[in-house]
Amino acid sequence: MAQAKKPNDPKNMKFNQIGNIVVILLILVFVFSIIWSFTQTNEQPRTLSVTALYSELEENNISEMQSSPITGEANVGSFIIQGSFKDGTLFNVEIPNSSTLDEIRIRATLQGIPYSHLRASTYSFWNILFVLLPIILIVVFITFFMRTSGGNNRAFDFGKSKAKINRGKTTTFKNVAGVDEEKEELAELIDFLKNPKKYVALGARIPKGVLLVGPPGTGKTLLARAVAGEANVPFYSISGSDFVEMFVGVGASRVRDMFKTAQANSPCIIFIDEIDAVGRQRGTGLGGGHDEREQTLNQLLVEMDGFGANSGVIVIAATNRADVLDPALLRPGRFDRQITVNRPDIRGRVEILKVHARNKRIHSSVTFDEIARRTPGFTGADLENLLNEAALLAARANKPEIKIYHIDEAVDRVMMGPAKKSRIMSKKEREFIAYHEAGHAVLGLKLDNANIVHKVTIIPRGRAGGYNLMLPQEEQTMLMTRKALRDQITGLLGGRVAEEITFDEVSTGAHNDFQRATQIARAMVTEYGMSSLGTVQYEQRSGNVFLGRDYNVDKSFSDTVALEIDTEVRKIIDEAYQIATRVIKENQDLLNTIAKILLEVETLNKEDIDQILETGTIDWLERKREKDKEVQEKSKKESLDPSPSSA
Repeated sequence: MAQAKKPNDPKNMKFNQIGNIVVILLILVFVFSIIWSFTQTNEQPRTLSVTALYSELEENNISEMQSSPITGEANVGSFIIQGSFKDGTLFNVEIPNSSTLDEIRIRATLQGIPYSHLRASTYSFWNILFVLLPIILIVVFITFFMRTSGGNNRAFDFGKSKAKINRGKTTTFKNVAGVDEEKEELAELIDFLKNPKKYVALGARIPKGVLLVGPPGTGKTLLARAVAGEANVPFYSISGSDFVEMFVGVGASRVRDMFKTAQANSPCIIFIDEIDAVGRQRGTGLGGGHDEREQTLNQLLVEMDGFGANSGVIVIAATNRADVLDPALLRPGRFDRQITVNRPDIRGRVEILKVHARNKRIHSSVTFDEIARRTPGFTGADLENLLNEAALLAARANKPEIKIYHIDEAVDRVMMGPAKKSRIMSKKEREFIAYHEAGHAVLGLKLDNANIVHKVTIIPRGRAGGYNLMLPQEEQTMLMTRKALRDQITGLLGGRVAEEITFDEVSTGAHNDFQRATQIARAMVTEYGMSSLGTVQYEQRSGNVFLGRDYNVDKSFSDTVALEIDTEVRKIIDEAYQIATRVIKENQDLLNTIAKILLEVETLNKEDIDQILETGTIDWLERKREKDKEVQEKSKKESLDPSPSSA
């Protein structure tokens, strides 16, 4: 978990740009030097004697000369003269002593021939540069290649941890709502990070690891960040998949590096998100083994059990699949404490909405209690997305504030997708959908425990031709009675029953209703013991971890019992169908009223349906009808009156 250079850091980016420019310039110099060397003449110089040199001087055939001493013990006191003729050819002459050299220099000076003498080596600066430059460029190029070839995963940092560090109180418990009990469980971790001496003096051992378990979007990562923010300690975050690589042993190396850096910066928090990616049960099983993942898990187990009891390093991990984790990971001394982060109840949703509404302009008529009642089962992430969708809808309509109809539309968009008002439906299809949705509404009004229809529309959304928002009268998160489950099944069958009674025909619109009803009925028989088969659990929602726990269910019964289970499931659904038929026949007038109004206005909310139940109509609809009637009468009257004749 060494703190590598941030790739987006402006300083690092500027340094990399300067380095790239320098390397490019050196390469260009090298290329130009090679080109220059090849453009020079390769003509070999003529070797002259001293006598021949005198003759050439007398004939004035020489354009320039240069002398230098000859190195070596055998040639001490001798010199060499290099020069060129006026026709461009080169020559050299070996001079045995300095007196001869002085005489030649005097003659050249008298004739006005340029003459120079080098007292050092014959090698010039450019000669040395051309020899050393290729070596320098090769070294620079190799260094540059090794620095940039790996990007963020550089060659020498391949085994380093990818954990990112965050410091400061960027997130605190003020940013977390709807999880009061979970925050109380984590409060002592904050106190330990702030005042470890108090716990050490009493001999208390703070949990080394805390496992946050819950559905996606419930705020597990946010809770971990808030703990670090409240304690004001470094927060190292990493995903479980960041440990696993193609090469065996890399993940284990990253785990060692992460804990080494964390211990050097204690007290701190290590947060491992989606730990099930690396912490699944070991063993080959039916799905085969994975050496890299298992070695990474082994190293994680060793590190968590290895650092001191009060070292100040606390590991917080999050997963929504605690059932697939290795038992050794969950034993005391590693993840000592498991905290379940459930979906928020109605009070939790109100608090979450308040947090996410801080930076949004919401109309004063909108209450968070009303929104929370419409969104059972929503997680914190769902609620944040809901308010964001409402803000987008308000901005699209150029409204200064978010109003309740924006919230209402956002709920529909999140659950079912945008409305497809442009889809063309026949009159027969619209009638089937209207009566289908009206059947659900009637049963929701007449049954005690059936889900109440809060909104019904025949405008297509997603893959559905119509849509009804059915919510329980009271939010039940722990227990459900047999009668409540039966009434739920009955409410789901209301759409099919209404179609059959009205049209003496059925459609495919009840496909999803049957699926949900069958699921509830089968669970009543095989899991909840709510049938004549007695209090025996025949099925369990589990399976082999290597096949996937949701791929299948464990069945502990014979073929004879399987037939009895099917019979009981059919019996429960048939009884619910008979109840639905009886209730809708008894309230057929209400069914027809709701369906006809639905065909006229396309969308009804709970207040509209309740008013229809009481008065048989809707106030705003009656006013609309009267206004439309007045307009029609006025238009008809104007068309019947003769136009005044022209004078």
